[in-house]
Amino acid sequence: MPNMTPKKKEMPVQQPDVRNKNFEEVALGYTEEMAVEEAQRCLHCKHRPCVSGCPVNVRIPEFITHVAKGEFAEAYAVIKQTNALPAVCGRVCPQESQCEAKCVRGIKGEPVGIGRLERFVADWYLKNGDKKVEKPASNGHRVAVVGAGPAGLSCAGDLASRGYQVSIFEAFHTAGGVLIYGIPEFRLPKAIVKEEIQTLQRMGVEIMTNMVIGKVLSVDELFEMGYEAVFIGSGAGLPSFMGIPGEGLVGVYSANEFLTRINLMKAYQQEYDTPIHKSRSVAVVGGGNVAMDAARCAKRLGAEHVYIVYRRSEAEMPARLEEIHHAKEEGIEFKLLTNPVQILGDEKGHACGMECVAMELGEADASGRRRPVEKEGSNFVLDVDSVIMSIGTSPNPLIRTTTEGLEANKRGCLVADEGMRTTREGVFAGGDAVTGAATVILAMGAGKTAAASIDAYIQNKQK
Repeated sequence: MPNMTPKKKEMPVQQPDVRNKNFEEVALGYTEEMAVEEAQRCLHCKHRPCVSGCPVNVRIPEFITHVAKGEFAEAYAVIKQTNALPAVCGRVCPQESQCEAKCVRGIKGEPVGIGRLERFVADWYLKNGDKKVEKPASNGHRVAVVGAGPAGLSCAGDLASRGYQVSIFEAFHTAGGVLIYGIPEFRLPKAIVKEEIQTLQRMGVEIMTNMVIGKVLSVDELFEMGYEAVFIGSGAGLPSFMGIPGEGLVGVYSANEFLTRINLMKAYQQEYDTPIHKSRSVAVVGGGNVAMDAARCAKRLGAEHVYIVYRRSEAEMPARLEEIHHAKEEGIEFKLLTNPVQILGDEKGHACGMECVAMELGEADASGRRRPVEKEGSNFVLDVDSVIMSIGTSPNPLIRTTTEGLEANKRGCLVADEGMRTTREGVFAGGDAVTGAATVILAMGAGKTAAASIDAYIQNKQK
């Protein structure tokens, strides 16, 4: 008989007034007993609706069945059949709007904690499992992958499992993409990311860092080197700004720069001499997951006041509910229905305040969210000495402007069809380079789709 408890098993976490002063992981994970108890809540529906909500089609009921029996290694084997990075996905996927949103248990209670169980299984295996990976037999074909982020790693893993010799070309000095430079340690420990990447390397995936494609090598040169196809998973790392006065002042960052200094350059560790403005009062402009990450990092760096400044209401915020909840618990202050007008500076060129205007919601716009409208005469000044802009990113134009035949849309994203085929033969693309900034799991799903298309493309050429 299944466990009919209406609520999912709570996951232990650090207390808010403790964790907002350190960069250790907030969620502590299930014990074996907790995982088994939660897994027993699964009803094992015949139609498996949860699987349809997963962008990489993890066989969810099957792995949960193994967890319920205490067969954790077997559960891991099931997950790994379709998911190259389970320890990552168990932490950062928006399960509440994907697999768990489809869970039948959610109709009269809370859905099964699928994400928590995936994280448990992956962590258990990283600690207890056999690290030996059987390298697939080579099929004699070579593929180049541009970018070692979620899309590139997923594509590379799937291709390697099919016997391809895969080389990843990464612009940074370390692999991982947004998993390393964007998501903070307290949400996704970097040791976890490195372990997942090492698993791919044991499968034979080659990773070359400090390789800026479009500068060091061109896409054309990759083909000349003998690669039969190229996958572009270079992400969307070009930050957007509002274009308001004062954005050039000292103490004004894009969220990308701020988080890169903290995560990749270790600004939160005293032994690293990474330049970063230690602020008394910080405003983070935006309402997505990246904004929450930046705000929570600023709090941990010692800021007394950290504000989320968002022009709509909380109901329209794109951030995960869990991230909003954690931010509030940690003392982040929310200035909703508020929009910046200008950033004020002192005589030395440092930010010393941000003029804002109150907003109200009007009719829905093209996104389906109600359009914010300024309230006339409602201007006020927020006392801050640092501002972090987190209003979106777009793909860097370097690759498309140095490669003939690659078309992009008006947002600068590469044009690709459902099979991730671009307008240049032999070149495939996926993830944020195609969609603009989105989630880790959607980028991974695109990488898997591209791998299947690349395989079909190369095999058809042999006929």
